[in-house]
Amino acid sequence: MAVESIGRGAVVSRRPGALGAGSARRRHPVAAAAMVLPLAALLTALFGGWEAVALNASSVAGLMGL
Repeated sequence: MAVESIGRGAVVSRRPGALGAGSARRRHPVAAAAMVLPLAALLTALFGGWEAVALNASSVAGLMGL
């Protein structure tokens, strides 16, 4: 990361891929889901959201006629 001082402020310029070697590539959707689903499950369990998930799932099933 290059920092150039101009007047009173500083301008930070980033080159593509500055956050890591593979940051410019796209991630496979299965890999992205594998990273986010454990966190989503943890937050759902932590804040007691299982009831809301079950209620919404049953509502959707009712709309679909299942």
